[in-house]
Amino acid sequence: MTAAFPTFEVVPAVDMQDGEVVQLVQGERGTEKRYGDPVEAAERWVDEGARTLHLVDLDGAFEGDRKNADAVESVVKAVDVPVQLGGGIRTAADAVELLELGVERVILGTAAVENPDIVGEISESHPGSVMVSLDAKDGEVVVSGWTEGTGLDPAEAAARYEELGAGAILFTDVDVEGRLEGVQTDVTHRVVDAVDIPVVASGGVASLSDVRALKEAGAAAVVVGTALYEGTFTLEAARAAVGE
Repeated sequence: MTAAFPTFEVVPAVDMQDGEVVQLVQGERGTEKRYGDPVEAAERWVDEGARTLHLVDLDGAFEGDRKNADAVESVVKAVDVPVQLGGGIRTAADAVELLELGVERVILGTAAVENPDIVGEISESHPGSVMVSLDAKDGEVVVSGWTEGTGLDPAEAAARYEELGAGAILFTDVDVEGRLEGVQTDVTHRVVDAVDIPVVASGGVASLSDVRALKEAGAAAVVVGTALYEGTFTLEAARAAVGE
């Protein structure tokens, strides 16, 4: 296991639903726009310089059933860069199976909130492999496809998961996710300040200045989805903007 994100990275998202790449607005089903085959998308981003890929099984995230498992396996086999995966990973056994398949990092959201000990359980055999996903809406961590509040403060939650063995935090600002209206860096900055492990920022990136702003806020990487798929800017331009 290599250290995650030794230098800042722009990480393309490959979100999958029904075996296709999609992007949702604010995580809401029914808002999806489709972008074709996951393997083709993954290979495109690697060809354009991606050093990591961010995969999400949206069916798994919403229903707890990893319906895009075949697509995930195909992507892992097709590319030679680290892949981080979230969506529907509910047990330590699920996570370990994926890590042994070749996934570099497993992303736990609902499972980590409902059973924090799962982080340590997986980290024991695969140190540094757990990325805990903290999604915040109105300053509160939300779960279950962003539909349920938890009462947790994102910065406090991040520190707690670091203590439990998390190797990284994925922080998504749901208030701006998928809207192409720009980022808010205040909460991201608080989460970064609360931990020593890498914080990967996600949500709302609409311009190259947003990418730069998240780097300046201390994020170790930024996940970009809609802006890349819609051609708002290229991956090459985003990488150049932050000197990647």
